[in-house]
Amino acid sequence: MADENAELEPMDFQEEELATSSSNIADTKFDITIGHIEDIIMEEKFQELQNDFLENNWEEFEDTEENKFIYTDIHQEYLNLIETFLEEELNVRMTGFSMTEFSKQLISRRGKEELDGEIFEILLTFSDFLAFKEMVLDYRADKEGKTIDLTDGIKITKMADPPAEPVPLATNNGTKDNSIHHKDKR
Repeated sequence: MADENAELEPMDFQEEELATSSSNIADTKFDITIGHIEDIIMEEKFQELQNDFLENNWEEFEDTEENKFIYTDIHQEYLNLIETFLEEELNVRMTGFSMTEFSKQLISRRGKEELDGEIFEILLTFSDFLAFKEMVLDYRADKEGKTIDLTDGIKITKMADPPAEPVPLATNNGTKDNSIHHKDKR
């Protein structure tokens, strides 16, 4: 049994702190990168780029289990186009950005709860062919008017305007009284 009065030696936590610190730096850099990507994909320039690509290729895709060989070529073209655009934009916004490093971080986090949301759905279209095909087929359905319009069941009506003057209350003797009456609780 150890002597309770013995002086405790300080432990060296530098290695553990360094690992935690570099992990936090990597997480922070990843989060900052995701924030920039969110900004980029919301900008008109990206939206136009993606819509132009979809507009030029949507007719090639069919909603069947079978995948044509041309789908692979179109997916690769999409990857090159979007990845190049994102990398150029991120290099402008972040000093020393590396798409290779970011891709590694993205892959290591795949399947974890922290990768939810529209941004990760778009990023998934890079590596997951089926997610890409679904995006193109959604675009096709929209072009062909086959999407579900949920606004058909919604009816918006204006609420009645409040009266300009207080509504007079009738008194016991039949004359109008503009004051508010409360029952006496005695």
